[in-house]
Amino acid sequence: MLFRKRRHVVAAGLCLAVMSSNLLAEEIMGVISVTATRSERDTKDVPEAIGVVDAERLEQTPMFNIKDALSEVPGVLITNNRGSYSARVVVRGAGLKANYGIREIMLIRDGVPITDPDSFTRLDFIDTQDIQQIEVTKGPGNLYAAGSAGGTIQVLSKSVFDLDMNTLKIAGGTEDTGNVHLRYATELSAEQAAALTFSHRRAGNNWRRHSRFDTTQLSLKHGLFFGENHVWENELSHTRANSDFPGSMGDAEFEHYLSTGEQVDNDTPFDHTGRDSEIWFFNSRMALDMGRYTLKPKFYFNQYSHYHPVTGAISVTPASRIFGADVEASRPHTLMGMEAELNTGITYRADINNDKKRYAYADVRTQDGSGDPFASRILATLSDSKGRLLEASDNMNQLYGFFVQESVRLNERLLLDVGTRVDRAEIEQDVNEFFAYDYGQGRYVAGVGEFEIDRDFLLFAPKIGLTYRLNPAVNAFVSVAQADQVPFANELDDNPDLDKATVRNVEVGLKGRARAWSFDTSVYYSRGEDEVVATRENGTSTFSNAGETKKIGFDVTGSYRINPLLAIGANYAYSDYTYEEFTEVVTGGGPPRNEDRSGNELPYVPRHKYNLFADYRHPSGFSARISMDSWGSYWMDNANTEKYGGYDFVTDLFLGYQRGPHRVSLNIDNVFDKRYATEAEKSTRGVRSYEPGAPRRLLLGYRYDFDAK
Repeated sequence: MLFRKRRHVVAAGLCLAVMSSNLLAEEIMGVISVTATRSERDTKDVPEAIGVVDAERLEQTPMFNIKDALSEVPGVLITNNRGSYSARVVVRGAGLKANYGIREIMLIRDGVPITDPDSFTRLDFIDTQDIQQIEVTKGPGNLYAAGSAGGTIQVLSKSVFDLDMNTLKIAGGTEDTGNVHLRYATELSAEQAAALTFSHRRAGNNWRRHSRFDTTQLSLKHGLFFGENHVWENELSHTRANSDFPGSMGDAEFEHYLSTGEQVDNDTPFDHTGRDSEIWFFNSRMALDMGRYTLKPKFYFNQYSHYHPVTGAISVTPASRIFGADVEASRPHTLMGMEAELNTGITYRADINNDKKRYAYADVRTQDGSGDPFASRILATLSDSKGRLLEASDNMNQLYGFFVQESVRLNERLLLDVGTRVDRAEIEQDVNEFFAYDYGQGRYVAGVGEFEIDRDFLLFAPKIGLTYRLNPAVNAFVSVAQADQVPFANELDDNPDLDKATVRNVEVGLKGRARAWSFDTSVYYSRGEDEVVATRENGTSTFSNAGETKKIGFDVTGSYRINPLLAIGANYAYSDYTYEEFTEVVTGGGPPRNEDRSGNELPYVPRHKYNLFADYRHPSGFSARISMDSWGSYWMDNANTEKYGGYDFVTDLFLGYQRGPHRVSLNIDNVFDKRYATEAEKSTRGVRSYEPGAPRRLLLGYRYDFDAK
């Protein structure tokens, strides 16, 4: 009943906006996106839901994590559950199976894929201080999203040719939080420019045990104009990132946090988990004007190494190498007398991770007092020093394919997009497991020995979208899309028989832009077949293909400028996600058994999520923004045995003052110091775990703009 009332109110409001838009609309500069269609286009003309976070909004956030930028985008659930650069991201249910990191969602930076061929994404080498804009496309069928059915997040960094963005930033605050950022770009000649970027971030997170992180990043960019309208850009960056993981809390630890605001323990024996990594990243991009068409080749390479203590083992990667190439061609042309543009291209990516090893923890306290984790249950780790070798493996994941899209202006009001991606993913692993951590016994046991995984998946992602201009201010759109989702390599380790998932989506919506207001809204219906679902048990996850899921949702975002100084707005997402067919294998409390979850709601996703904000800017240089975020209740497990109540009006405040090249700012996160869980889960054994929300944090910053007057 509540959704019906909300739907009627929103529908009435949108009808009023459409009828009155002819009177209120005037020529305005639209927000440009390059992610949805692989070509520059006003977001109002894109036939799908897309969220854009621009430079003005980014300047109002601390940007220690991409959560700071994406928390207000409806349809996106994002939490920073470790107090570091890491984030858990769910877009319209995609990514739900990951208890950390980003999966099922494609992350790209300046058109270059950051996501591995098996759909896993690391965030440690994204410099969050060097971002000009972030774009989020939701749902399947995106031309960039090879092997990812959940959509695309594109991070656009500051261009080497933007010579007026030279900046020094310094900030410090509570919880031993601080950052330093320097960007300096210069013109080397009439045709060349170079930019140097340095960033350092740290957070002590003293309210939470074992939760420090720091990251240091250095980047060099070079740009060259040559020939007849040809552009060549290169970037080389280096990152060192060190992060301690505090671990989730059980009932007792969560109650202590609610009463004191501190996490002093976690709910596992593994007290020294974390990730220390080093990454080299290079990419080279060109735009070649060939007259009748534009050719855009890209080449990219990154190498990362890490020391990664996790639950049960210490993972050591000496050098994982990821490289790839992407060649795209776009051609404006005429199709049966109508304006059209063709975008097509090919993609290849490979991830080679040889000599990867997993080790036992060397320093532990055991139940029998011997300190031997192979003989007795581990009660606690004493350090993150590695012991005996558990496993050695060589891995190679590849993805190659092509994409094509035709955009046709059928008439002055109607724009048609028809396209598809076809990709092939190959996952190969040679593993020798000497020992393994047994979660039931709490100690190391004999492994299964040598085994191989050799799987390949053919992935289709067709899409058709239609945009209709109702009047100068409002467009309507409809889209039908499908995409296949490749299983993650570690999921195949758990279940080598996993199949690809297929998601089909139908969406209709309205987008409006005028002088005083703007809005985006859409209703979607999505069905998933063989979606990979995680079952939480004994501190780990097992994976299986759900028979079928159904997702019905509604997103709306809007803002209204009351006067030249003050704007207000709201974002809202309604999500009704259910298992149509799903049998979960449960092993707790006896031998394995199958339990039917058909008709149950998907866990973690609240029915209602909304955000309210107000933005004030005065000609004197003073600015302020207040934002309030709320999550509704959600089920904690697939069995739907218990709900977590969510939270209301977690409030963030920004205050700033700019005079000439100088700006001072104050960010206050969680102004009222609310205590709540950002994530709450329940295992098949009935064991609850929680990730706590961060306390109030103050960050005082100073920025100097070298080129400001």
